[in-house]
Amino acid sequence: MLRDITIGQYYPTDSWIHRLDPRVKIVSTFVFIIALFIANRYIGYAMTFVFLACIIAISKVPVKFMLKGLKAIFVIILITVALNIFMTPGETILWQYKSLRITGEGLYLAGLMAIRLIFLIIGSSILTLTTSPIQLTDGIESLLNPYKKIGIPAHEIAMMMTIALRFIPILLEETDKIMKAQMARGADFESGGIVKRAKSMIPLLVPLFISAFRRADELAMAMEARCYRGGENRTRMKQLVIEKQDYVAIGVMTIFTAAMIMIHFI
Repeated sequence: MLRDITIGQYYPTDSWIHRLDPRVKIVSTFVFIIALFIANRYIGYAMTFVFLACIIAISKVPVKFMLKGLKAIFVIILITVALNIFMTPGETILWQYKSLRITGEGLYLAGLMAIRLIFLIIGSSILTLTTSPIQLTDGIESLLNPYKKIGIPAHEIAMMMTIALRFIPILLEETDKIMKAQMARGADFESGGIVKRAKSMIPLLVPLFISAFRRADELAMAMEARCYRGGENRTRMKQLVIEKQDYVAIGVMTIFTAAMIMIHFI
């Protein structure tokens, strides 16, 4: 289950999406999320499905690798669906038992929320799967550069965000190793109810925190050994330049967002 989380991982391959400017991909991801929340009808989500399918095909990231990230949020999707089904009031009552009721409006909203969560995870994963850590750092720093005038450390913030994002799969892999080591010594993480399983996870916290601090210390020592001094007077081997393909991506994203807004108000 832990290995199924794809957010924070990078899938190296040569595709048109991989070659896009990281700033374009970061801004496009935020615009996609906003457009996703604008959509309130199934026709909008059908258009989003076609859009994501085309993006995944162009990115050359295997569909199975992309979809396995949904396993990690399966429980969250079920809880969201259940809350919307039983908590949404409506006039079309399909089933009722005392204070619990299922309405047609609740089923409609539950379906929309489930699809929205799935598309949200897939769309966010595309950014990290097609953008290397260095590109992601440079892109975030470039977008935050205007805020340097008011004293905001753009490079430091970009570096911290990128390191935190890239530490997600590393820590998940470390957690998986610790769980397997403790299961080999007789620990049980799978039997019992939710409360018992949650309590059985407590022994994982100490070795996990120790491992996280050790990795952070090793990273700090490696950066210091290479005379890392932040973004001041720092040059780059590859400068970020908006090219023709980036303008094409901006145009496609603009058309998609405009279509979602039109569907919302129709």
